[in-house]
Amino acid sequence: MKHKLVLLLIVVVMLALGVGVTTAQDEFNWRAYEGTTLRLLLNQHPYQQALVGELAKFTELTGINVEYDVFPEQNYFDKVTIDLSAGAASTYDVFMTGAYMIWQYAPAGWMEPLEPYINDPTKTNPDYDWEDIFADLRNSEAWNLEAGRENLGQGSQYAIPWGFEANAFMYRQDLFEEHGLSVPQSLDELVAVAEALDAAEPEMAGIVVRGSLNWATIHPGFMTMYASQGCVDYDENMIPQMNSACAVEVTSKWTEMVRNAGPEAWTTYTWYQAGSDFGAGKAGILFDADILAYFQNQPDTAAPEVLGNIAWAPGPLGPDGALRTNIWIWSLAMNSGSRNKDASWYFMQWATGKEFLTTGAVDYSMVNPVRASIWENPDFQAKMAEQTNYLETFNTIMANDAKIQFTPQPLFFETTTEWAQALQDIYAGADAQQRLDELVDSLTLQLQDAGVIQ
Repeated sequence: MKHKLVLLLIVVVMLALGVGVTTAQDEFNWRAYEGTTLRLLLNQHPYQQALVGELAKFTELTGINVEYDVFPEQNYFDKVTIDLSAGAASTYDVFMTGAYMIWQYAPAGWMEPLEPYINDPTKTNPDYDWEDIFADLRNSEAWNLEAGRENLGQGSQYAIPWGFEANAFMYRQDLFEEHGLSVPQSLDELVAVAEALDAAEPEMAGIVVRGSLNWATIHPGFMTMYASQGCVDYDENMIPQMNSACAVEVTSKWTEMVRNAGPEAWTTYTWYQAGSDFGAGKAGILFDADILAYFQNQPDTAAPEVLGNIAWAPGPLGPDGALRTNIWIWSLAMNSGSRNKDASWYFMQWATGKEFLTTGAVDYSMVNPVRASIWENPDFQAKMAEQTNYLETFNTIMANDAKIQFTPQPLFFETTTEWAQALQDIYAGADAQQRLDELVDSLTLQLQDAGVIQ
């Protein structure tokens, strides 16, 4: 104890004299890994375009060289899985990912836990401001590797939020005014409005949503409506709940809406098809990621009749008046097999830091920044004020239960893709209750075999 008091007294005296004490600013050095070359694996996306456009600034700051490969989303995640599974022989140091992927990659040991880097003042610059990243986003990418809704926000931090999507109701306000339609406030109103618009505009679909045989069909508009209605995917014992009375009602009405008011080739629709149809004037409503309509409301993407006529609103409410929006988080993660981990963290903190993300939000299209401070930036606010009700919609969504509405579990992709198959079958005419019973039976067996259900 006496030795500790002496040491403390020495430090106090040295501080008073202003000599001999190393601060975090002194310890951190952006040039510490000058000459290193990093390799990035990136998904084809407007956020990726912002990053590539500013990479030279990172190299100028750090002396770290960066190489990258970009793949379209249709095969991007397959490429990530193949590379990560190679371990020490893998090619890439840092990769784009979503929060759901943590549930597959982290248990396999493919993702580097990041809290040792975040909490080390010799590795993280003092201006990084970890707390400025929205807490719900940070917590969504921390996990203790145990299945169960309560386990998000526990354990290690496996990825850093980089840009995110809140699912919203986007519509042609000119057509709504012309036909006397109002933004729907319930599931039944959503179905009615989509069908009314489809009837009033026979040359276009009333609504467009994703429908391909892929897990991504479930997570945007469908999961937002499913959660807002009060439905859950799994109970506290990890028993699937997709055949509950709540789930059957949502699924039946959703597939009926798409059958009556959606595009003819709905079962092929991905993010790209849904967005491009809306921007081309082939659909009057889009229920998907809020940023998707922003990308389609630009002079180089929107049809003349669409440009400037898109408006945003929160998704319809549940029977209890609740809004529970599902979110997607584009993130950066470190390959645990990387041979350049410290340099990789330098890149990750730069790419998720205030300076780059502000540039990305104001000068590029990273229009859902993960940092609270950027939403208060006057330049960013002025830019987004040009999009009708975008900011108001975002603020409403974030003030309510906006989070990952799925329960974390390691078979997420297999089981959620099978869930999408059930939606397609019900859309094609299968009985909703019977088909969802079959889905639950199948998922239960898979989760039992994997040890998720004890």
